[in-house]
Amino acid sequence: MNGQNSHQSPQDNNDSIMPDAVVRRIRFSIIWIIPLVSVLIAGFLVWRSFANNGPEITVMFDTADGLTSGQTQVKNKAVVLGTVQGISLTDDLRHVLVRIRMNSGTSPMLTDKARFWVVRPRINGASITGLETVMSGAYIAFDPGPDGKSGDKGRHISEFRGLEAPPGVRSDQPGRTYTLIAPSIGSIGQGAPVFFRDVDVGEVLGYTMPPGGRGPILIQLFVREPYDHYLYTDTRFWNVSGVTVGFGAGGLKVQLQSIQALFSGGVAFGLPREENHTQGDEAQADTVFKLYDSKEEADSAGYHERVPLATYVTSSVKGLAPGSQVTMFGIQIGNVTSVKLDLDQKAGHPRVRIGMQIQPERVLDPKDIKHGALTEMFKTLVENGLRASTDSASLLTGETMISLNFVKNPPPASTSMEGQTLVIPSQPGGMNGIMDSLSTVASRLAAMPFEQIGVNANNLLANADKTLTSPDVKQSLSSLKESLKNLQAMSTQMRNGIGPLMQRLPEMTNQLDQTLQNANRLLASYGGNSDFHRSLQSMVLQLGQAARSLRFLSDFLTNHPGALISGR
Repeated sequence: MNGQNSHQSPQDNNDSIMPDAVVRRIRFSIIWIIPLVSVLIAGFLVWRSFANNGPEITVMFDTADGLTSGQTQVKNKAVVLGTVQGISLTDDLRHVLVRIRMNSGTSPMLTDKARFWVVRPRINGASITGLETVMSGAYIAFDPGPDGKSGDKGRHISEFRGLEAPPGVRSDQPGRTYTLIAPSIGSIGQGAPVFFRDVDVGEVLGYTMPPGGRGPILIQLFVREPYDHYLYTDTRFWNVSGVTVGFGAGGLKVQLQSIQALFSGGVAFGLPREENHTQGDEAQADTVFKLYDSKEEADSAGYHERVPLATYVTSSVKGLAPGSQVTMFGIQIGNVTSVKLDLDQKAGHPRVRIGMQIQPERVLDPKDIKHGALTEMFKTLVENGLRASTDSASLLTGETMISLNFVKNPPPASTSMEGQTLVIPSQPGGMNGIMDSLSTVASRLAAMPFEQIGVNANNLLANADKTLTSPDVKQSLSSLKESLKNLQAMSTQMRNGIGPLMQRLPEMTNQLDQTLQNANRLLASYGGNSDFHRSLQSMVLQLGQAARSLRFLSDFLTNHPGALISGR
């Protein structure tokens, strides 16, 4: 063994002398910071996500057009309040359910007063909305409703029914809602403007059909503040839809409220005629008003004093309808209220009854109007020749009106009462009166015996020819010729001496008598009332006067022959 130990190498001796190495255990490595920080950030994001998330709600729409899960946002005043999480169909496949995760702090707003609707590009009449969604995409608009933010009113819910169109009234827009009643809405649609003195002050919210489809339609509208304070209990609304074209004293008139009213319709209102109103006259919210067809009809409703009149006509009333004008001297004093066909057997023939309402406030001062005295005034006017007649208001449109005119030398007529309505007489007027006059002239011309007159004229000419060629006429003309010769001879003899004239006077008188007899026979045979007859009759009268003068001259000269020398 010693030999073995003596042979050990020096290296072995060094190994046995070196001390053992000390191993240090490191419990934490700096590289672990990276995953630890990542875990902390992820936890913070998860916590923040749950902390910022509000309740989850479900909104039902008719369609999900433009909506995308995970992208479509819910906004109010351009502020994001939530995001769509999912979209699914209902069990009946008629609607879609949109699941929305709202942001924190929105829970007090989610009451039964809240409303949701999808904002898309829309064209409503002349207005275009939602153009901002063309580039950014559709989004869901949210309105908390009145007092929705405070949570004092409304019941908290998580399921909502979305609107298919934007609501007309927002919770943050002050104003009042009112109701109009009308037999039909015409061209008035949802979103139609409301005008006051040509200023857009509100819009139509919608309409409600009556039960069973019978009765007036209820139209809801909203008027913004402060214009809602201009509405009074006696305010009148009228339709301003479309274009109004008419002919008046100034020529062609075209009235257009606005481009929007042309396409979507519209209504307007004005201040009442009475300017002095108390605070109690202001119309409160949900007041019901009547919608008139035109401004003229609305103005007519403002006249309180009315006189009911009626008249009966037997001519055409085409173009005459309730609302037509009643004028006197071209000035409107009332309107037609009814046009009805009367088949009463007591009248003896069909006729048309026209009911009217005269509004004296159009032409008289209300202070000068005495209730009950106006009917007596119209009775007096009828006694002085007042008559009602139909007249043309427009030859272009064929519109007809009633004119109250005074007739010169009218036939006797009287008034009557039908309850509280005064019935006044009528006469044909306007084109109907002209046609009636032409018809009367034509009837009289047709009644004239032109054929018989022609026959009599032919007979007269034939008798005249026969008379002129008859022997009596020839004999009378010969006698007349002979008498003229005798008169010429008498004139010659008077120049030669009076003696022979005295001897010829009896003979000349007899010849004149004979001529008169022949002329009388000629007149008796001819007859008639022609120019020839009158000329012949005049000649006979002159011959008679000449014969009497000769007879008187003959008798005077016979009894006083010295008168030719000494004078009478």
